[in-house]
Amino acid sequence: MASSRRVLLLLRIPLLSLPRCRFSGINRYVVKQHDTSKLYRPMMTTLRMPARTMFIQTQETPNPNSLKFIPGCLVLQSGTMDFTNSSTAVCSPLARQLFRIEGVKSVFLGPDFITITKVDDEHEWKVIKPDVYATIMDFFSSGLPVVTEGTPRIDTAASEDDDEIVSMIKELLDTRIRPTVQEDGGDVLYRGFKDGIVKLEMQGSCTSCPSSIITLRNGIQNMLQFYIPEVEGVEQVRDEEESE
Repeated sequence: MASSRRVLLLLRIPLLSLPRCRFSGINRYVVKQHDTSKLYRPMMTTLRMPARTMFIQTQETPNPNSLKFIPGCLVLQSGTMDFTNSSTAVCSPLARQLFRIEGVKSVFLGPDFITITKVDDEHEWKVIKPDVYATIMDFFSSGLPVVTEGTPRIDTAASEDDDEIVSMIKELLDTRIRPTVQEDGGDVLYRGFKDGIVKLEMQGSCTSCPSSIITLRNGIQNMLQFYIPEVEGVEQVRDEEESE
């Protein structure tokens, strides 16, 4: 009976409101194939060509070194994929092409967006963005698959081995927390629960974001503790670390 009440309570929880460093809205660009002289003009500029047109939106994230690109089409059928370097992008032709751009440190693929993280402040977005626009446009025009092997990770998916507490943690993450984090070009994955501590992995723009600790403590941890008393804290783990 108690379990049923807790599940009903979860369904009424609003989306997580996470602290953000800044937000300057969305920029939209028109990218037209075979028109290199006018390739990256704002959407308000009219380029009349019979070639295929692609509207690419860009959105700033709380991480100044990460930028979210929205191509206006499906990127992944489900889940997310995080490529921290070119050697990890073997299964994704799109990620491999993006890593060829000078200054690109990591590539994160979401359901309908691509987050690019640049190496450092010395590599300016005004130099990197044109190459990213062209790469995204050329790739989706080619018809190649975004992923050729493997499947996106969905670590919050329910499992028959999960107990009641873990199931509730995953439900909160999947329905109330991850959608908000993905709006900022990142993601958060469940990596384990032991001795009251929830282990989470931050991806995409959240990986090196200055506000990631604030997001964990003031946002995710507070929500989990409020609705699941058994949760005593939240701990961030890295991809290479072993979860328990």
